[in-house]
Amino acid sequence: MPETIKLEEPVPGVAVVAFNRPEVANALSTQMGLELVEAWTALAARPDLRCVILRGEGKHFQAGADLKERNGMTDAAWAEQHKVFEAMVRAQLAVPVPIIAAVNGAAMGGGCEMALACDFAYAADTARFGLPEVGLGIMPGLGGTQLLTRSVGERRAVEILVSGRPLSAQEALEAGIVNRVVAADQLMVAVMETATRIAANAPLSVRALKHVVHEGHSMDLAAAMELELAQYNRLFKTTDRREGIASFNEKRTPAFRGE
Repeated sequence: MPETIKLEEPVPGVAVVAFNRPEVANALSTQMGLELVEAWTALAARPDLRCVILRGEGKHFQAGADLKERNGMTDAAWAEQHKVFEAMVRAQLAVPVPIIAAVNGAAMGGGCEMALACDFAYAADTARFGLPEVGLGIMPGLGGTQLLTRSVGERRAVEILVSGRPLSAQEALEAGIVNRVVAADQLMVAVMETATRIAANAPLSVRALKHVVHEGHSMDLAAAMELELAQYNRLFKTTDRREGIASFNEKRTPAFRGE
């Protein structure tokens, strides 16, 4: 059983991954990185998975790398730890279904990067976001520079990165880092409502949409439209497409099977 994360499935097909070191603001340790690699890899392999929620236990989402663990680390040990964290983020990005970040409290450094590595994010009105690595003599190394730029644009990304200034939930919303801000006690209600809606949709369509949006982003328009068309042509031949049309005409809830 994992010790630094918590895994739950409140609704069939909807998994919740929770950082579980609330006594240290869920700071990212080597053990947490290893447990997250295992968790993301297992989730990615599940054909019944529909959606994932990433959240933090306690008052915070995740405050970044555990600097007490890093204190006095040799360069070699630091590099080895970072390889674990790199594998962790890549495993998260490889999950084929939507991942929603439910951000409560602080999402700083690596925590902010992991929120950016989700497909979209909802935040409590008390949440704070930041990439303060510049004040520690380093820089984001888990995709933060690139994921932030894709979310907010180059000029805003540079300002956030070189200043290291934290952002409030409202500022994060206005910048494009989060999609929605709600009262803290309504955060998981709002996230679960969206996750449940995603889980009720055609699973092959949901996975194809995530793939096309992310892959197409780095292509020219013509190539991206070809990618979209290839997925469209695959989907209209599926059993779920036939079920979707039939259920609409029969005025009933569709029973999608991922086929």
